[in-house]
Amino acid sequence: MRNQRNIFANVDWPSILLYLALIFIGWINIYAAVFNEEHYSIFDISERYGKQLMWIGLAFILIIIILLFEGHFFTSFAIPIYISILFLLIGVLLFGAEIKGARSWFKIGSFALQPSEFAKFATGLALAKYLSSLNIKMQDLKTKIIVTIIIGIPALLILLQGDAGSTLVYASFVFVLYREGLSGNVLLIGVYAAILFVLSLLLRINTFSFFNVDIEGDILLMIVLGLIAAFAMYITKSMKKTWFVIIISLVLSIGLVFSVNHIFESILEPHQSKRINVLLGIESDPHGAGYNVNQSLIAIGSGGFSGKGFLDGTQTKFNFVPEQSTDFIFCTIGEEWGFLGSFILIVIYISLFLRLLYLAEKQRSTFSRIYGYSVASILFFHFLINIGMTIGLAPVIGIPLPFISYGGSSLWSFTILLFIFIKLDAERMNVLR
Repeated sequence: MRNQRNIFANVDWPSILLYLALIFIGWINIYAAVFNEEHYSIFDISERYGKQLMWIGLAFILIIIILLFEGHFFTSFAIPIYISILFLLIGVLLFGAEIKGARSWFKIGSFALQPSEFAKFATGLALAKYLSSLNIKMQDLKTKIIVTIIIGIPALLILLQGDAGSTLVYASFVFVLYREGLSGNVLLIGVYAAILFVLSLLLRINTFSFFNVDIEGDILLMIVLGLIAAFAMYITKSMKKTWFVIIISLVLSIGLVFSVNHIFESILEPHQSKRINVLLGIESDPHGAGYNVNQSLIAIGSGGFSGKGFLDGTQTKFNFVPEQSTDFIFCTIGEEWGFLGSFILIVIYISLFLRLLYLAEKQRSTFSRIYGYSVASILFFHFLINIGMTIGLAPVIGIPLPFISYGGSSLWSFTILLFIFIKLDAERMNVLR
C-alpha cells in the first residue's frame, strides 16, 4: 500500500535524478553564458543565473505542491485547467506585452509570465481526459475532429500572438495519437507534405529550359505530380475505385505547391521566411538571418572533443551568439564542454525520454499512459528542434531547451508537465485494471 504520509512514496527517482541533473547543467551554463567579472557571485540575483536559481527554488515548491495533490485531481480537473489556460491565452492577446515581436507575455514590472508555455501541459491533460473516456476510438471521424479542436485551439491562439515556434510544438501530439491508434498513413502524409513543401521552396525561384521552352520550377513540379498521378492511375486501372483517391491527392498536392508563396508572403513574418530560406541555402545572409546559426556553429566547433573549459569560451565570453543563455544555450555547452559534454547532455535527455516511455507503457490508467506520452513527445520535440537549430539542421524558431534554457515560465511549465506524470505514476498501483 502507498504511504499516504510520504509524498515521495513510490515516485520514480531515476526520472527525478535526470531532471535534477538537467536543471543543474542549465544553471551552471547560464552562469557561463552571461558571466560578468564584476558580478562573479553565482548567487547574484541581479544577473540571470541568480534569477534562474530563484526560478529553480520556486520550481521545487511547485513540485511539492503537485506531489501533495492526489493523482485523481488531475484527471478530474483536466478540462477546467485546459479552459483556464485558454482564457489566459485570450487575455494575453488583449492585455499582454509585446516582446521580440510576439504578444505572449503578461508583464508586471520586471516580472513576465508566458501563458503559452503552460498551455502545453494543459493540452496534454485535456487530450488524455478525452481519449481515456469510454467508447472513444481514434479511428472514428468524430474523435479525430474533437482531438483536432483540443490541440488546434491553443495552437491557433498562440499563432495569433506571433509565436510560430511555440505553435509548432503542438505537432508533437501526433506521436501521442499514433500510439493511441491513429493510422500510420497520417504520419506518411505529413512527411510527404513536408517534403513537397521543401521542394516547392527550392524550385519556386528557379526556371528550367526544355526544348527551348522555359518552365518555372513550381509549374514543373506540378507537371511531375500530374505524370506520377497518371502513372498511378494506369497501373491501378483494374481498381478504378482508387482513382478518386489519386485525383484528390493530386489536387491537394497542387494546392500545397500553390500555397507556398501565400504562406511565405502572408502568414510567416519576413524574418521567419528569411530564416527558412537561409537554412535551405536559397539565400545567404551571414550577417543577418544566418548570423546566429553561423556563430553557434563556430562556438560548437571550436569546443573540439573536450571543450575550452568552464568560463573559457571566447564565443561565449564576448557575446558573439545572441540569446546565448536562452534559445542558443547549447552552443555554450558545445564550446566550453566540447563533444564530450554535449554527448553526455544528449545521453541524459535520451535516458529521460526512454524512461518516460517505459513508465507510460506501465500505466494501468489510459489517462496516465496518454499523458505520459504527451510529456515525452513535448520534451522530445523541444530537444530535437532546439539542438537542431543551433547546429543548422532546423530553422530558428525560438523555443527553449527543456530545463536548460534561462527563463522562469519555461522552467516552471516543463517542471509541472513532468511532475504531474511522476505523480500519476506514483499512484499507478492504486488503479484497478
